[in-house]
Amino acid sequence: MSSDTVLHPLRDQIDAIDREILELLNRRARLAQEIGVHKHRLGMPVFRPERELAVVRKVQQANPGPLLDAGLAAVWTEIMSACRALEGLQRVAYLGPEGTYTELAARRFFGSSCELLPCADLDEVFRSQLGGGASHAVVPVENSTEGAVARTLDLLLSQPAHLCGEISLPIHHNLLRLREGLQGVRAVLAHPQALSQCRQWLDAHLPGVERRAVASNAEAARLAAQDETLAAIAGEHAAGLYALRLAASHIQDEVGNRTRFVVLGAETPAPSGRDRTSLILAVPNVAGAVVAMLRPLAEHGVSMTRFESRPARSGAWEYMFYVDLEGHADEPPVAAALQALRAHCAFFKNLGSYPIRQD
Repeated sequence: MSSDTVLHPLRDQIDAIDREILELLNRRARLAQEIGVHKHRLGMPVFRPERELAVVRKVQQANPGPLLDAGLAAVWTEIMSACRALEGLQRVAYLGPEGTYTELAARRFFGSSCELLPCADLDEVFRSQLGGGASHAVVPVENSTEGAVARTLDLLLSQPAHLCGEISLPIHHNLLRLREGLQGVRAVLAHPQALSQCRQWLDAHLPGVERRAVASNAEAARLAAQDETLAAIAGEHAAGLYALRLAASHIQDEVGNRTRFVVLGAETPAPSGRDRTSLILAVPNVAGAVVAMLRPLAEHGVSMTRFESRPARSGAWEYMFYVDLEGHADEPPVAAALQALRAHCAFFKNLGSYPIRQD
């Protein structure tokens, strides 16, 4: 029996199923358009991050296999992105150029049916979203190896930013260049955090080679594409964009290296069941003030997932505290804790409560 004899009827079945899927997708899109009309009439936002995350979770919970949950999340994100685009194309600012991990995070969060706006630096990303040039923005806020992204924290403090979502991605660094292997590498280019995250590998495999910090890993890839003596630390997506070869893969020192990205937008998501609330706080410069500030969290049973201090830049050795809480501000324990917190703080800024997505 020939392979065509076996495969042809199976392929016919797949073609028939594809036609059914297409019909169902268009039925879904028409319903989404109808919902969009009602949203517009009621003044509701087009994008509801908590609703979209709930849809993905329901699909995963109902999944009997063999498809993996991660694959289903990617498929449904694209379906909802395409349906959302029927109501108007979203413009999303991110730290560019093309090929950065921030671009990947934006695509994973919003899907492909949006317009991505690469920005030269984090300041421009914030300006684009807050000034109306983009409806949303995606910025890195924290890496599991290197800690907080300082400029993002500074901008969250100084700008009227509001958070409406979060996505965490595994970071797999690769060494990219115009030719294979490590022979002839004169300098390794990357964002400073990427250079730090690959320090041990570079010490072992490219000792004595110059390490040059640039604005982003994608910029490193762009420069490496112009000179075969340069190598870039970047993701595989950048290799395709800049026609580079994979000289070495997964060179990050920590296997579990992840970066957390937050989404800036005007939406105020409702509780999703898996949320985070982000705050910036300051307390009077008196003994016991920090302990008093944190006590309401314990009293109301609210878990703190992050607590980081940064100088307030007032010149008086005062500090701002960046705090992440489990839960949503509309949930009674969190709401009560926030109310009590305000009474102990000289400065209180609620950046928002938002659903958490982890890929």
